Order: sequence, then structure tokens, then C-alpha cells
Amino acid sequence: MSLFHIIFGILILGISLLLLKRLISSLGLWQEKSRFSRIARNKEGINHIGTNRGVFDFKNSDKWLIERRLMVENQLKLRGIKNETVLKSMLTVPRHCFVPANMQKYAYLDGPLPIGEGQTISQPYIVALMAELLEPSPGNKVLEIGTGSGYAAAVLAQIVSKVYTIERHASLAAKAQEVFKALDYRNIITRVGDGTKGWPEEAPFDGILVSAGAPGVPESLCNQLKPGGRLVIPAGDRQCQELLLVRRNEDGSFSEEKLGEVVFVPLIGEEGWHQE
Repeated sequence: MSLFHIIFGILILGISLLLLKRLISSLGLWQEKSRFSRIARNKEGINHIGTNRGVFDFKNSDKWLIERRLMVENQLKLRGIKNETVLKSMLTVPRHCFVPANMQKYAYLDGPLPIGEGQTISQPYIVALMAELLEPSPGNKVLEIGTGSGYAAAVLAQIVSKVYTIERHASLAAKAQEVFKALDYRNIITRVGDGTKGWPEEAPFDGILVSAGAPGVPESLCNQLKPGGRLVIPAGDRQCQELLLVRRNEDGSFSEEKLGEVVFVPLIGEEGWHQE
């Protein structure tokens, strides 16, 4: 075989690989694979992540992407979620990494799942709805009360510049931090404490999302909103709540909108429910 034929063969192979990459990219898979590949390299070339939740296998990342696409199409868009940045984030964030390893196969089903300490990861639609109500945008600083699994914080972190999240259970906060680190979320700051008091030293916030049911809207959280900021919170009794959207107006006053009935675990703290 002549040198010309060898060079020609290499050239054809290179063009074929480039076309294949563009095809994969057009299907929305290339970016997903690149992210998982970076995670694998961070773990010394291993195609899984080991945490206290269990071992998360990324070899079948295409399968998870298909499940996320079905979740976005059938659970979110059909129920009226329209914010493109929220939909894109829900399509990107690997929800299965934020549940216990033995629950991964249920991660994209239409419902909440237990994560330990009597807490749950919320139904995908509720996560998307609450994120959409915040109207998040790049450059925003958001506070989340109730880190739980860390999934909602990760969804917001794909959109805004920084997420501050507070969890009262140290074990859940530690597990969430492990996943944040493994998935390379560098704009999420976590701490353990009473979320009902907010994070005054980092206030004001463009948005505050409360992932637990409160008896009322904590005054401390309202006071930590920027003018024009939004607070999304379930408020009511321990068994059932109303999802509220609280806006801080430019003159410092507040307006409130009721958005429907929801059920969350209780918000425990000084300005929430007392521990039973």
C-alpha cells in the first residue's frame, strides 16, 4: 500500500469521526457524555462514583438520558412547565445520583422517593414547578431551605451563579456534598443549621426556595429577599400545605399568591414547626 493510500485512509477516518461527533451532538448526547467522562477522569478513570449513597454507574449514561427526556416530555411539559432554562436543567441533572443506590431505577418516576432521616426527594414536577416560579436567571443568588438529597440545588445551580443551601440533618448535608463534589458543582455552598432563620450574612437573595412545609412564611426569609425577589414556600398544617409565591415589591412591601395544594415534610426550626 502506497503512502498516498495510507494518508488518504487516515483523512477519511478523521472526517468520519468528525461527522459522527456532530451527529451525536445533534441528538443531545455529546455534552452529556463529556460531563460524565470528566467525572470518570476525576475518579482515576473509573466509570462509577462511590459515595455513602452507594455506587453510581455511569456506563449506561445514555439510558439515564433517555429516562430524563421522557420525564421532561411526559411529566413536565405536559403539565405546563415552559421555562426553557428549567427544562434544560432538568434534562441535564442526573436525578438518579441523588437517591440511594437501591432506588436508582425509580429515580425518574412521577413521585417522591425516600432518602433517609424521614425525608424525601420531591416529585420531578414539583422541583421543576418551584424552580420555574423563582424565575431564575444567570447572575442570580438563590437560597434553598432543606437541602435534602441536593437535587433541587443542583437543578438551580445549572441556571444561577450561586446556590446557598441549608440542611438541618448533618448526614443528608454530607451526602449531598459528596454528590455535588463528584458531579463538579462548584457553585453550591452547603451548611447545617436552622433554615427558618435563613442565611443573613449572605443576604439579600434574588430567590428563596423552601423545600419543606411551614406553618406560615418565616419573617426572617422575607427580610432576606431583594426588592423584586421571589420566595416559594409550602405553608399550612403538617399534613397538607398551600404552595405560595411571595414577592417582595420595590417599595419593600410583600404580595402573596396561592398556587395549589401540596404535601411536604414539616419545616422544623425556630420560625417553623417544633420537633415532635
